[in-house]
Amino acid sequence: MPFAPRDIIWPALGIVTISFHLWLIFAGLVPNLVSRPIHMALALPWLFLWRPGGQTPDLFSWLLCTIGMVGCAWVAVGHSELSDQYGSIDGPWQTLLAIGLLVVVIDMARRAVGWPLPAIAVLMLLYGMFGNHIPGEFGHGGMPLTSFLGTLTITEGGIWGSLTGVSVTIVAIFVIFGAVLNAGQAGAGFMNIAAAVAGRLTGGAAKVSVLSSALFGSISGSASANVASTGAITLPAMRKLGYPRSLAGAVEAVASSGGQIMPPLMGAGAFVMVELTGVPYDQIMLAALPAAILYFVAVWVGINAYARRYNLPGVPASERPGMRLVIITTGFFAVPFAALLYGMFGLDFTPQYAACMAVVLAAALLLTDETFGFDGRAVLLRVRHAAMTSGQQVSMIASIIICASIIIGVLGMTGLGVKITSVILSGSGGLLWPAILLTALTCLLLGMEVPTTAAYVICVSVAGPALTELGLGLLQTHLFVFWFALLSTITPPVCGAVFIAAGMVEENWLKVAMKAMALGLGLYLIPLGMISTPGLIELSASPIAAIIAMLKIGSATTLVAYGVIAPGHWSKRLILVVAGAITLFWPLD
Repeated sequence: MPFAPRDIIWPALGIVTISFHLWLIFAGLVPNLVSRPIHMALALPWLFLWRPGGQTPDLFSWLLCTIGMVGCAWVAVGHSELSDQYGSIDGPWQTLLAIGLLVVVIDMARRAVGWPLPAIAVLMLLYGMFGNHIPGEFGHGGMPLTSFLGTLTITEGGIWGSLTGVSVTIVAIFVIFGAVLNAGQAGAGFMNIAAAVAGRLTGGAAKVSVLSSALFGSISGSASANVASTGAITLPAMRKLGYPRSLAGAVEAVASSGGQIMPPLMGAGAFVMVELTGVPYDQIMLAALPAAILYFVAVWVGINAYARRYNLPGVPASERPGMRLVIITTGFFAVPFAALLYGMFGLDFTPQYAACMAVVLAAALLLTDETFGFDGRAVLLRVRHAAMTSGQQVSMIASIIICASIIIGVLGMTGLGVKITSVILSGSGGLLWPAILLTALTCLLLGMEVPTTAAYVICVSVAGPALTELGLGLLQTHLFVFWFALLSTITPPVCGAVFIAAGMVEENWLKVAMKAMALGLGLYLIPLGMISTPGLIELSASPIAAIIAMLKIGSATTLVAYGVIAPGHWSKRLILVVAGAITLFWPLD
């Protein structure tokens, strides 16, 4: 069967995307106003022109893609001359291009993740242009339109800011790593090792989902991608063994949501955290690891509680993989993982350089499968899958981060972030826990409307300074906000992971969400434990303190989980919940 042009063009664009981002790591210093516009330009076709069914893009999509390409080329080619303008737009032509770039960025995000994030960006732009007419403390002094547009589009203070730099040099590399890894046999390896370890246990099919989602999520960093991939295998297995539809969907949604907090990838948010805190990535990874482990332990405990209620069986021995297959397929992800970790911790390479090593190894493993045979057509299909997935995922994350950069840019130019910080401080009465609860509520509400990374960036920009001023540590603040920004994946009314899982098991989404919230109690409790027991995030500096903190918080989440989920008289369950809450907040010192 002959290939259609689109079957060649799109994989080729994906390979160009992969090659460009890998080349940047080895090329040395490339001006930011060159690399970042090219990054956006490579994302534009995927968002405006690509259609999954092969349909023809409409004229408006072509127009916006063209405007975006011209705008990116204008900045990249003329970056030296533009820097001489000191952040001010010069003339009507540049004004039109600047406005066009902002419109394209907003519509990129709309096409990728819907209206809420772009709507916030539009409101921020309106505030930047007209906020000087707002009376009182929430107004600002105003600024010329030429300076406002120039700062956002021809300097590193807006859409080409440091967040976009993180997307270009770090996030894209790890996204490519995950796409290349999962184009081969790594996904089968995740499932096989999970089935071998947990399949025989009570509630085994659910526990296989937890382990496989933890492994897959550690390199996908996306709850939705995790549900769609591992759920395609684990959900039918749970249904076959008689699991209620709502429970099967909840297990997969909750387990998959943990991918964004499980090292080494942790979604784009972890790399943004590096930029915002100045803390090296390996330290953030070690700080996040105990809490991530606790999260999956809490889900495991919740499954045990449900297993008592529903008498859930394990996976039959005949359906569990043989040891030889487990060992072989495990190698397909263990070898690249080992290269990544050895590069970061053994050779002291930067995370992105170590990830490049891992990408090369993962790409080499696409040449074969668990039989160690070579099938040219299968190899081409795996390469095509890696290229397409890389292009699509890099473009989606780029659209989110570049749009969020508009919001952060306006917050900085107008001082609105400082004003919101003062409101939080005054609203909390200068007390830490009221400020924490206000921040948690803000994260929850914002996370229901925008993607996790954007919610984290916006929340930590406006609430983070207030928490640090009240005595919270910098990394403690950022991890707390990041965890609460994740709540939207399982908390109604948005709960994206729940919607996908509910659709796959053909169950009412609200029933799935209720069980997901019960199973995912750790997502609500563990970040509070980070505040009450700071030793939880100090694994690298004080391993003993971290282990003690894990035991304390793990005991608390276990007590609460059994109180909420396990059968029994209401008074007994209430005692368990109260005991868990006391354990969670009781100080160790």
